[in-house]
Amino acid sequence: MKWTVLTDNRSCNPSLETEHGLSVLLETERHRVLLDTGASDVFVRNAERLGIDLSMVDYVFVSHGHSDHAGGLRHLLSLNDKARIIVSPYAVSGRFFSKRGRLHSITAEWPEEMRERLLLVDDSCAIADGLHVIAHIRQSHPMPQGNRHLYVQNAVSNYVNDDFRHELALYADGLLFTGCAHSGLENILSACPYPVRTVVGGFHLLDDHETADELSRFANRLTDAYPQTQFYTSHCTGDKVFAVLHAIMGSQLHSFSCGMTVGFEN
Repeated sequence: MKWTVLTDNRSCNPSLETEHGLSVLLETERHRVLLDTGASDVFVRNAERLGIDLSMVDYVFVSHGHSDHAGGLRHLLSLNDKARIIVSPYAVSGRFFSKRGRLHSITAEWPEEMRERLLLVDDSCAIADGLHVIAHIRQSHPMPQGNRHLYVQNAVSNYVNDDFRHELALYADGLLFTGCAHSGLENILSACPYPVRTVVGGFHLLDDHETADELSRFANRLTDAYPQTQFYTSHCTGDKVFAVLHAIMGSQLHSFSCGMTVGFEN
C-alpha cells in the first residue's frame, strides 16, 4: 500500500501547485482510490507532473460536501469514465456556508453527468473487498472549535450550525482517512471498528481556536489510546497547533504536503 498527496495547502516539491484543499491517491493491492479532489483541477496537474495516471482510479471517496474537498470532482470526469464516487447523500443535497470573515458559500458542485456514478452511502458499510466507509459518526468526544464558523442552510433558508452528518471516513488495510475530521478525530477513531495503524487527513484544529491546554490534553489522549498509531496531518491543521501536538506526540505525528508519498506493507 502507498499513498501520495496530490493537493494540499503546502508543498515539499516546488514544481507542484498548492491550494486550500486536499486530495490524496491511495493505492492498495486491490484498489486505486482518490481520497477527495481538492478545490479545483490542481490535483490533475500535480498528478501529471508526478507521472500518475488518474484514468486508472477505481473509486473517488468524497469525505464531505465542502468545496475544498469536492470542488475538483468535475475535472476527473474527462479523465476517468469508470470510477464510482463514494459520498454521503447529505453532502450532495446540502448547502454549506462559512462565516469566517464574511458569509460565503463552500458548497461543492455536483454536475448532472456524474449523478449516475454516485455511490450514495448513508450507513457504515463495506464498499468493496478491503474498503470500508464509516458514516454517522457519534460525537461523544470534543468537537473542533473551528466548526463554530460552519453552517448549513435548512429547508426554510435559515443558517443553522452544521452537525456534519454529511461527513464520512474511509478505512483500508489499517489506514483511516479522515478528510477534515470535522466530527472530531477521537470520534472518528472511536467509530472505526478496525485496527488503525495509520491516520491520514486534516484534524480541523485551526490556529488560535483551541487553547494550548486543550491541545495538550488532546495529544495525550491520542498517545495513551493509540500508542502504535502513526498520524499524518496537514491542510486544516494549523502550524502552531501542529507544534503543540508534536511536542507531546513526537515521532507518532507527521506533517504531509503536496508530492509526499508514503508506502508500507499491509
